[in-house]
Formats: sequence, C-alpha cells, structure tokens
Amino acid sequence: MARPKEFDPEAALQSALDLFWRRGYEATTMSDLVEHLGIGRASIYATFGNKRQLYMKALERYSTTRDPQMTEELSQPGPALPAIRALVRRFAVEAGADETRLAGCFITNSAAELGPHDGAVARRVELNWEQIETLLHAALVRARAQGELPADRDPRAMARMLLVLMQGIRLVGKASSDPTRVRDAAEQALALLD
Repeated sequence: MARPKEFDPEAALQSALDLFWRRGYEATTMSDLVEHLGIGRASIYATFGNKRQLYMKALERYSTTRDPQMTEELSQPGPALPAIRALVRRFAVEAGADETRLAGCFITNSAAELGPHDGAVARRVELNWEQIETLLHAALVRARAQGELPADRDPRAMARMLLVLMQGIRLVGKASSDPTRVRDAAEQALALLD
C-alpha cells in the first residue's frame, strides 16, 4: 500500500513555478527545488517527473491561471477600446513596478530562455500568445463594429501589434529601471487606436 503524500502537490507546483519564474530554468537546480519546495528529491520525481517535466507543468499552470481578469476585462459589454487601453496600461504599470518588474512574465521569460531550442516550450508559449491575440482581436472587432475604431483598421493586425507590444513591455520592463520607457511606448501604441 502506497503511503499518502505528506505535502500538497498543488502548493508544491506553485512553489516550483515561483522559483522557476524568479530564477529561470537553467539557473534552477534539482537541489534548489528540493530546498525551496521542502520535499525530497524522490517525492518530486514521483509526483512531477524530472526537472523539465516539472517546469512544463509549472508553465502549463501559469498559462491557465495567470491573469484571468484579462478575459473578463476584454469581454465586458459596452465600449471595447477603454478596456484595451486599460489592459495595455496595466501591463506597462506592472512592468515598471518594483515588486513585479524583476520577475517579468513567466511566458515571456520562457520564450526568451527556452523557446528558440525547446519545441514543447515554444508551443506552450505560442498557445498562450494565441489566446491573448484572440481576446484582443475579438475586442477590436467589437470596437470596429461599434464605431470606436475606424473601419479601415485591421483588427487582426492590431491585435498582433498589441500582443507584441505587451510582451515587449514585459521584457523591457524586466531589464530597465526606467518605467517611463514602457509607459511611453504603450501610450504611443495606444494612439494608433484613434
């Protein structure tokens, strides 16, 4: 008969996500995970698999749980452009805030660190970006239908521009100590919506 787990797997996964998010995949060792999670190496392997499998589970968790308010914000009835502007500005503020700046975005971090040479990570990142692009596209289509956006604007191209901007905001915000850099870029991009 198997012994019951003496730790909460969901809490351990969240703790691993936090460590990977802060340090990156390559800089995080199994010894770091054992220490940070407070559980034995054998328990980590039995529950999550190896380090890469644990990373992929953490990336999946982040993708499915991070920023649930984005869907709500962009799907509200009424004018769509104020919600889009608020979302982009929130990304810029968060990217410049001391408590979140250095962590950046786990998806963006994964794209930069592992995406070029790890197909599974690249697919997970792409899926996340497709979801954000779809939300932005739907909101921009609604904005154009409601007369908020000029009829000659391409909602798909604009959604892609905003996605790239938002991911760039996360990356630049992580490395820059000047929050006006990302805020100015956000405002210039938002001016394109007029």
